Amino acid sequence: MTGKGSSSSEARYSFVRCWRRWLVKAIGGSLAVVSLVLFLIVLYRFIAPPTTPLMLLRSMQGYRVQYDWVSFYSIAPVMRRAVIVAEDYHFCDEPTGFDFHSMEHELEVWRDGGRPLGASTITMQTARSLFLLPGRSWLRKLGELWITPQIALLWPRQRVLEVYLNIVEFGPGIHGVEAASRYYFGRDASDLTLAQATRLAASLPQPLRWSASNPAPIATAKALKIEARVSFDDFHLFSCAE
Repeated sequence: MTGKGSSSSEARYSFVRCWRRWLVKAIGGSLAVVSLVLFLIVLYRFIAPPTTPLMLLRSMQGYRVQYDWVSFYSIAPVMRRAVIVAEDYHFCDEPTGFDFHSMEHELEVWRDGGRPLGASTITMQTARSLFLLPGRSWLRKLGELWITPQIALLWPRQRVLEVYLNIVEFGPGIHGVEAASRYYFGRDASDLTLAQATRLAASLPQPLRWSASNPAPIATAKALKIEARVSFDDFHLFSCAE
């Protein structure tokens, strides 16, 4: 009886010890990931990201990745305005990187049995483009929700927009507005016209299917709507993009 009791106690002790060891490793790994992401967020505040997970994925898929970094003021003002109209109308008024009004609306749509269209902001898209692979898992969404406010609080609005416009995908392997401008229109991003800028912005929801140089009818209609709004001079709307 004593032998059996001793054996049982040793088994329990061994289990607890293994569980504690696993917990310490899990906490240590999590802290390492948190620290690395925070370090990169601070680093990318000042330097251009050398690559992104999506660029690496496209390269593995056999695409030739085109990525040419340009500074904020080397991007035509009409392009900066067009992407705000197309992707995040309240970008300049989102101190934490979230559009809570849109999120509340999408939640109501979901509660009513509808299909939410999403309330993704430019800052949220920047977060997932910099650190996450494409997909629709809850784990990816949690990562996006965790990283977004850190970027919003540590970067000025202009930097968020600058990074976004330099890494966002405009076509298979075509990353950033400079590469897209040269590929589709044969000119630098600083020389984009209003029509060209709005066509690029309109292609963002479906960059693998909608071509800025030969847009689908639905993309053309969207580009015309964007153009009309960009032409409306609302300083408050575009104040952080000037």
